[in-house]
Amino acid sequence: MTPALRSARRLVVKIGSALVVDPTLAAPRMAWLRGVAADIAALRAGGTEVIVVSSGAIALARRALKLTRKTLRLEEKQAAAAVGQIRLAQAWTEVLSDHALTAAQLLLTLDDSEDRRRYLNARATLSTLLELGCVPVINENDSVATAEIRFGDNDRLAARVAAMVQADQLILLSDIDGLYTADPKRDPNAAHIPIVTAMTPEIEAMGGDPPPGYSSGGMRTKLAAAGIATAAGCAMAIARGDLPNPLQALADGQRCTWFLPTEEGHSAWKRFIQGTLGTTGSLTIDTGAARALAAGRSLLPAGVRAMSGQFERGDVVEVLGPDGARLGRGVTAYASIDAARIIGHKSTEIEAILGWRGRDVLVHRDDLVLG
Repeated sequence: MTPALRSARRLVVKIGSALVVDPTLAAPRMAWLRGVAADIAALRAGGTEVIVVSSGAIALARRALKLTRKTLRLEEKQAAAAVGQIRLAQAWTEVLSDHALTAAQLLLTLDDSEDRRRYLNARATLSTLLELGCVPVINENDSVATAEIRFGDNDRLAARVAAMVQADQLILLSDIDGLYTADPKRDPNAAHIPIVTAMTPEIEAMGGDPPPGYSSGGMRTKLAAAGIATAAGCAMAIARGDLPNPLQALADGQRCTWFLPTEEGHSAWKRFIQGTLGTTGSLTIDTGAARALAAGRSLLPAGVRAMSGQFERGDVVEVLGPDGARLGRGVTAYASIDAARIIGHKSTEIEAILGWRGRDVLVHRDDLVLG
């Protein structure tokens, strides 16, 4: 059974440079972007949170900086990104504001998705923006990323973002309506594949070379993105983007390829917490907090009776019951020096105690593994 776009609780949409930028004018395709913004507004009205991963910064600045040759040096790409990112953000701000939606810009690097503390910072920022009703617009931070810490394409960046925010669906808008058994531009007998139930070696081998021009993507990077997303419990679709309202078309049944998530995908992060990270401290909780955790709630500072060890925000700590028995482990939202000051206190008191406002919870339920 294929996923339904309108049923998604949280959706990530990736849009490539070829869709965002008119190469003749070296400017944003504003009419097309307005159609996408209208689609996003309709999804938001139906209760779906939307995050956009948008390419286009470098392409928007190439002509202004006279960097029109096909291959650019890294420092030239960084300079172009610094100029073009402003133009890209302005375009998204304009089209989303037509629907009373606030655009928020985030620039990420590969390191931000692999370093645990940066990962948690980025996830907390995205979660807060969504809670505030914003539409985050994400791009790779090309202006500062070196070759060693770059994704190099926004397909994989979008998949990492989808995994980070536990999105239900990831949509890659492209110039093709999905995966084929061969390149349909070269092989007239190539057959469209509507559903991929597992990322097998045969499926992965269907990735071809990147397309010519400004794009750094191609089917190979899309399949890599599918592997990341589906392993995290997120369904992914490759769909045509060169339509007036591409998300509406997809919701209405436009042909695409859906990659179905693995059954155990949603627990991947918790398996990581449980099995591969050492603990650096412990939190002993009271009976009420133990009941709350068993009911699926987060651990609040008020429910913690004692703590031990030295840890930083993002470290894994043991959670102990009133009798000292191990209940589980989780990723702490506060360093030990701050946690020691707020345990036993209500969340509303955190700001007065620390002088700054952090999270209301000490360990969020999404970062907690019991047993």
